[in-house]
Amino acid sequence: MNDISIYFEPLNFDKNQFTDGSLGTQIEVYTTSFPELNKGDIALLYVPEFRGMNTQETSTAIRDNFRKYLANLTPTTNWKKKLVDLGNIRPGKKIEDTYFALTNVISELVKKDIIPIIIGGGQDLTYAQFKGYEQLEQAVNMVVIDNKFDLGNPEKAISYNGYLSSILLHQPNFLFNFSNIGYQTYFVQPSELDLFENMYFDTCRLGAFNQDFKVAEPLIRNCDILSFDLMSIRASDFRSEYNDSPNGFYGEQACQIARYAGFSDKLTSFGLYNLFPESNPNLADDHLAAQIIWHLIDGINNRKHDFPVGSKSGYSKYLVSIQDFKDEITFYKSDRSDRWWMEVPYPPQSGSRFQRHFMVPCNYEDYLTASKNEIPDLWWKTYQKLI
Repeated sequence: MNDISIYFEPLNFDKNQFTDGSLGTQIEVYTTSFPELNKGDIALLYVPEFRGMNTQETSTAIRDNFRKYLANLTPTTNWKKKLVDLGNIRPGKKIEDTYFALTNVISELVKKDIIPIIIGGGQDLTYAQFKGYEQLEQAVNMVVIDNKFDLGNPEKAISYNGYLSSILLHQPNFLFNFSNIGYQTYFVQPSELDLFENMYFDTCRLGAFNQDFKVAEPLIRNCDILSFDLMSIRASDFRSEYNDSPNGFYGEQACQIARYAGFSDKLTSFGLYNLFPESNPNLADDHLAAQIIWHLIDGINNRKHDFPVGSKSGYSKYLVSIQDFKDEITFYKSDRSDRWWMEVPYPPQSGSRFQRHFMVPCNYEDYLTASKNEIPDLWWKTYQKLI
C-alpha cells in the first residue's frame, strides 16, 4: 500500500474526555503517528474543500463537530471491525489538487479492502471518489442520494451542484450503472429524465421512496459507491443556512438509507457531502451527520454476506417461464436475510468485465411481475446495459 499519510493533517483528540463504552474510547485516531490500516477496517476522513460551491468560501474552513458527536455515541456489541479516523485531507493549492489527493486515497484504501467514509465538503468531491476506482479495472455501480441530478455543464468547472456529467463522460468508462434516489420532479428537467431513461439508469422519486422503501433497497444493495447529499434532507431536519427546501428526506430516513448501504456486501466507499462551514452553524446538523455515520458503520458490522456467488445451497431458487420468451428467469431468495436476486444472462457479445453484474439484486415485487407473465423492468435495463 502506497503511503497516503502525506495527504492528511493529524487531529487534536483526547480519548480521556469520553465516557467508557463510547465510540470515542475505541476509535483509533491520527494524532501523532499515522494509524496502521488492515484489510476490513473502516476509515473515516474529512475533506474541508468548499471551493466547488462557487462562493467566497475558501478551502481552509473546518467543520468537524460531527466527530465529537460520533465519538459520544455507543457502538453495539456486534461491532467487530476497527474504526480509524485518518484526520483531515489537506486542501491543495488548487481544487484539482484536492481531487487528486482524494482520488489517490480512495484508490489505495479500496484496493486494500478498507471502506472509506468521506465527509465533505462540496458534493463535487464525488467525482474524485469515483475516480478512485479507475485503476481497479472493473465496472462499478454508483448511487447518489439527492433531490436533483446535478448534471452540470461538461464545458464548465465542476461544482457541488454540477459534477455528474464529468462522471458520465469520463474516459475510460467504467461506470456500469447510475441510480438517483430521492429526486423531486420540480427540480429536474424532462430532458434529464429522458437522458437517464436512454442510458438505462435507475431513478427513484422521493414520493415513491416515501410510499415504499423497497423500491430503492435493491439499488442501494447493488452499489459500489454511494454519495449522499445532506441537502436532500428537508430543511426542518437539516437546518443548514444553504438548505431552504421544505421537502426531502426525514432525518430517520437518512439514517435508514445509510444502514442499508452498510448492509450491502458490495459497498466499498461512502461519501456524505455538503456539510458546509457556516457563520452560525446549527449543531443539530453535525449531530445528524454523526448519526448517519453511526448507522452506516452499524450496517457494515452486521452484513449478512449473502450475495449469491458460488454455491447456492443457502438460497431458495425460483424459475419463472414467460410466454414467447425463450429463457426462464431465475430468482434466488436468501435463507439468511429473505433478500432476492435475479439472474440476467450475458448477451453473446458482452465482455467479461461485466461478469459481476450477472446477479442483480431485486425485490419480491420483481418476482411477482415475472409470475404475471411480464418481464421486470430491472431485467430489461440490466440486459441492455450488458449489450
